[in-house]
Amino acid sequence: MSLKVGIVGLPNVGKSTLFNALTKQAAESANFPFTTIEPNVGVVTVPDERLDKLAVISKSEKILPTTIEFVDIAGLVKGAHQGEGLGNKFLSHIREVDAIVHVVRFFDDGDIQHVDDSVDPLRDVETIETELALADLATQEKMEAKGTNLEHEIQQLKDKPTLYVANLSEDQIRDADAVIAKFTKDHSPVLPLSVKIEQELVELSEEERMTFLNEYGLKQTGLDRLIAASYELLKLVTFITTGPMETRAWTVPANSLAPVAAGTIHSDMERGFIRAETVSYDDLVAAGSYASARAAGNVRDEGKEYVVQDGDIFLFKFSV
Repeated sequence: MSLKVGIVGLPNVGKSTLFNALTKQAAESANFPFTTIEPNVGVVTVPDERLDKLAVISKSEKILPTTIEFVDIAGLVKGAHQGEGLGNKFLSHIREVDAIVHVVRFFDDGDIQHVDDSVDPLRDVETIETELALADLATQEKMEAKGTNLEHEIQQLKDKPTLYVANLSEDQIRDADAVIAKFTKDHSPVLPLSVKIEQELVELSEEERMTFLNEYGLKQTGLDRLIAASYELLKLVTFITTGPMETRAWTVPANSLAPVAAGTIHSDMERGFIRAETVSYDDLVAAGSYASARAAGNVRDEGKEYVVQDGDIFLFKFSV
């Protein structure tokens, strides 16, 4: 399945800069509102060290990680649902995403204008969430006027899974928990990061990047933490297929059954599902080879009612 995440926020909070850092694409980002008129889309591979180890074991020619699609959605302002700023245009783009990353400005910088001339994270979030709620109401009123009621068929914007990204200054990131403490009382989950740091990390080598992160007491880049948080938010798990041709990661919702996982690869595999030859990542790596894992009794056959676990390695048997 393809995971699509929309990045939203008021103008000049750092959302387009975050998008640039995440996707390493030159989405237009400038010090004035509405620079991102059309949504910018970037596909980012999901880092997974397990794939590298499995590719060595299987002598795979290719490694194919799963991906996340990030959409940089044009800046919102108060009154957008009534046509202010860029108006309703952004709303249709938000409806298409699986989850929302809401970038909230915590940093204070006189060189970067805030649309309300002051930094107030709680006020900014209320502005965005009010716009989404009013947009939902307007949509419902239009449907009722047409004599239709699709309220239960269309997910309301305010109900989409949301991750708040607290955009901190380089100084604030050193004491992030204290800086966001008041905000987290009423909003969760919250991911603190410095978009400015992430922007700088993109330009560094792997060795320089690790040195930089250590200086700030960070273990992972914001991209890695954002991906992990998105997976958790959407309750996703990864299963893997591996062999001489390729080692590949696949994403399914948590608690998916084995036939659903098979269908992620091809619909015929779900329709004609017989069983899933299964071994856990840890067991296969510990054994050192598929043959050794089988000899140790760690390769098992699972049926249609098997619930997929993160890190499962599958070989599907099917007949159509």
